[in-house]
Amino acid sequence: MNVIFVSPQFPSVYWQFCAALRRNGARALGIGDTPWEALAEEVRASLDEYYRVTDLADYDQVFRAVAYFSYRYGKIDWIESNNEHWLAQDARLREDFNVLNGPRPNEVARWQSKAAQKPLYAAAGVPTAQQTLLTTFDETRWFIGEMGHYPVFAKPEVGVGACGTRILTCDDDLRALLADHGETPYVIERLVRGQICSWDAILDSRGEPLFENQEEFPPSMADVVHGGLDMSYLSLPDVDPELARLGRATVRAFGLKSRFVHLEFFRLTCDHPDLGAEGDYVGLEVNVRPPGGLTPEMMDYAHATDVYQIWADMVCFDERRVEPGGADAFCVYASRRDAHRYAHSHEEVLARWGSRVVSCGRVPDAFSDDLGNWHYTARFETRDDVDEFVAYVHEREGARDGDSKGVREGPGGSAQSAESGADGSR
Repeated sequence: MNVIFVSPQFPSVYWQFCAALRRNGARALGIGDTPWEALAEEVRASLDEYYRVTDLADYDQVFRAVAYFSYRYGKIDWIESNNEHWLAQDARLREDFNVLNGPRPNEVARWQSKAAQKPLYAAAGVPTAQQTLLTTFDETRWFIGEMGHYPVFAKPEVGVGACGTRILTCDDDLRALLADHGETPYVIERLVRGQICSWDAILDSRGEPLFENQEEFPPSMADVVHGGLDMSYLSLPDVDPELARLGRATVRAFGLKSRFVHLEFFRLTCDHPDLGAEGDYVGLEVNVRPPGGLTPEMMDYAHATDVYQIWADMVCFDERRVEPGGADAFCVYASRRDAHRYAHSHEEVLARWGSRVVSCGRVPDAFSDDLGNWHYTARFETRDDVDEFVAYVHEREGARDGDSKGVREGPGGSAQSAESGADGSR
């Protein structure tokens, strides 16, 4: 089996998808924009061959890379990146090279469109917030009036995470969005009060989950980005049966199969007219790839498993061959920002929590708006331990001595003014 994996070097853990493919006897062929000699050793060892392009966004270069692999090794069976940024390009390559496995451009475009997702949610019987496309001031203002009142939530019609999102609280905010959004299509939605959680799954060719996981995001990514907050989220040891039922229904309605998926929901924190009662789930958005950053690693720690191997087993055998390796637990991610001063040093965090910290390190700038500049990931048996750990990592120095200003050297980072705000690109 010939599998082309786009960008195996980024995110930094994605080479493990390729290593798992090779363990199954597949040929793992990488395309990336990093010079071979600059790749980490584990990335090089995970690949049968690597084709370097100078720009992964240059379709002609990537097309030539696939053509080379096709000429050298024969028919290509899979092309995948498991990365939101390259989903549309992956689909175009599949169509141009008649790769039978994986979605084509029209499917990916429908799945990535916030507006096109709405009728699919309805077909699944999953409630979602009312939505309209941003057009003129008068038409959009009429929609807001029909919903009742401000505030409302605005987000790019195609996009991921909190990038470009806004909360509109008045007519002036709406006018500002109309003046600023340029050529980017936007949707306007009812603002939903709820905690964001996700149902993550690796699906076989019938759309049945070979693996399931539930995450919680307190606070939401939008609050983190807009407020410059410290970030924390966690993988849970169990999946709420009601969330699993809604996730499976959504997968069927969207026609998802043979994929790693990340479906986001609100769990309502109060009763909402037309949506449900406190505690009910409301569909937020469907992502047809794994959750970002280091989250696949968190799933491994939470469920004592190997999601990279489960995915590769799905690709090669259309079944799961990985057995659970131990007891499930909570796996939590807690981040820090260079702009803040913290009560406990890096050394104190490691001394206090010891082997429960399963990883820590610098966050790539591409993820820092959402995920902070430095992270600690830890595994615990109880929710109380999770809460205590997050509070310890996030405790600010000002909370101890009343001083919220100044400069402190962060682990792996540079000193910055605590008043400067988080500095990261996406």
